[in-house]
Amino acid sequence: MPRRRRRVFELFVLTIALVLGVSVLVGVGRDATPAPAGQRFDGTGRVVVRNAALVVTMDPTLGTGDLGLIENADVVLDGDRIRAVGRGAGRSVAGAKVIDGRGKIVLPGFVDLHTHAWQSLIRGCATDKELNGWLGGCVLPLYGAPVTAQDAYAGARLSTLDAVNTGVTTMTDWSHAFNADFARGNLRALADSGVRFVFSYAANANPATLDEVRRVKREVIDQNPLANLQIGSHPTTENYENLAASEQLARELGVPLNVHLHESRADPATGQMDALRRAGAIRPGLLVDHAIYLTDAELDELAAADVRVAHNPLSNMRLASGVIRLPDMRARNMKVGLGLDGGTNDTNDMFNDMRAAVGLQRATAADPTRYPQPSDALRMATLGGAEALGLDAEIGSLTPGKQADIQIVDPQETNFAPRVDWVSQLVFNAQPANVEWVFVAGVARKRGGQVLGDVDRAITEAQAAADRLRELLGR
Repeated sequence: MPRRRRRVFELFVLTIALVLGVSVLVGVGRDATPAPAGQRFDGTGRVVVRNAALVVTMDPTLGTGDLGLIENADVVLDGDRIRAVGRGAGRSVAGAKVIDGRGKIVLPGFVDLHTHAWQSLIRGCATDKELNGWLGGCVLPLYGAPVTAQDAYAGARLSTLDAVNTGVTTMTDWSHAFNADFARGNLRALADSGVRFVFSYAANANPATLDEVRRVKREVIDQNPLANLQIGSHPTTENYENLAASEQLARELGVPLNVHLHESRADPATGQMDALRRAGAIRPGLLVDHAIYLTDAELDELAAADVRVAHNPLSNMRLASGVIRLPDMRARNMKVGLGLDGGTNDTNDMFNDMRAAVGLQRATAADPTRYPQPSDALRMATLGGAEALGLDAEIGSLTPGKQADIQIVDPQETNFAPRVDWVSQLVFNAQPANVEWVFVAGVARKRGGQVLGDVDRAITEAQAAADRLRELLGR
C-alpha cells in the first residue's frame, strides 16, 4: 500500500477504534507484544519505538559523536520516564505499545527557551516596526485595558497546540500578566495543554502582585509536576523599583529571574546592566532574553556569573533588532538555548528557528564555518535549552531515567528525502509536518501526525479574542 494511503487508512482505523472503544496498535511490527486493552499512550504504561533509523540521544555516552547518535535502535518509555535506549533495547519489553520506527528519527523534544504564549492573538501586528514601535502598537496599550482570562487562555491554548506541532515539549512562557485574571487564564491554558512549562510571571513592586505570585507558586506551580516558575521583569533605571522587588521575590521563592536584555540598539541607554548590578540580579540562574548589544566586558561579567541566554533569531530578524554574538558566547562557555518569542515570530517552528540561528551568523560573517553549525543549533534547541533552565538532569536528552519527552520525525517526505546527512537535514530541511509523534512525560500529545486536542475550537476562540484585542488596540 502506498505510504500516504497507508497513513490515511491508519487514521481511519484509529478513528473507528476510538468510537468503538477498541485498543489498536499503530505501525506495530509483527513481533510486537500485545498491549493491555485500553492503554492509549497516556503515560501509565510502556511504549517502545522499535528499530528507529536514527536516534539522536544528545548524550555522547550513549552513542557516537557529541550528539550520541545510534542507528537502528529502540527507545523504551516506561510511564513518564525513558527506560532504555539502544539496539534491541525493546525486544524483551512485555505488554508495551509499539511504534514502528523504521525509517524514522527519534530525538528529544525541543525546549522553547523564550516565548509569550498569549501573543498568538497579535500575529501579523505591526510587521513594519522595530521593537519599540511594535511594543507601542501591539502590547503596551493593553496595560490597564480590560483584557481577560478568556483572552489569555485563547491565545496561550492556540500557541501550545502550535508548539507541540513542531516538536516542542517544554515552553518558557514570559507572561505579561496584564492583570491577575489574565495570568490565571494563561496558566490554565498551559496546564490544560499537557506540555512541560516554565511560567515567567511578570512581577512588580505592588504588594498585591507579589502575594499573587506567591499564591500561584504554592497553589498552582508546586502542585503540577510539569510546571516551574520564574519571575519576569524588565531591567531599566526607570523601572528599578519593580526590578528590585522582582529580584527579591525570586530569591525568596528560590526561582530564577527572567529579563529582556539589550534587545534593541536603544536598550543600553536605558541602564539595563546597571539596574541588574544594583539589584544584585547578575547571579547564577539569571536568564536573559536576546542579549544582542553587549560589550566584551559585559559578556565577561555575565559569563563569570553563569548567566544564561535565550537566543530568538526569528524574532530578531522580524524586528530588525540585530545579530547576537553567539561565537563570543560560546568562547565564554555560556549556556544558550533557542526561543520562539511569541508574536514577533508569528508562528511556532523550531526547525525554522534553528535555520535562522545558523543563517544569521553565516550571512553576517560571510563564513559557512562560523558557529553554530547544524549540530550546534540542534543541541541549543534541546539540551542547551534544558541547561539554561537548570532542568538538564530531567530533560533535554534521551538518557535513561530522564523524563519521557521525545519526538519522532519522519524524513520520508518531499521536503526532507533523500538521506544524505540527517543531522544537518533536521536543521535545513525539516518542517513541523515531519513531526509524527510528540510525547511529554510519556503522554502522546501528537500522534500519527495529528496534534491531540480540539484544534478547531482553539482557532475559533483565538479569533474571537484577537478581534476583541484589535478593538482595544484601535486597529
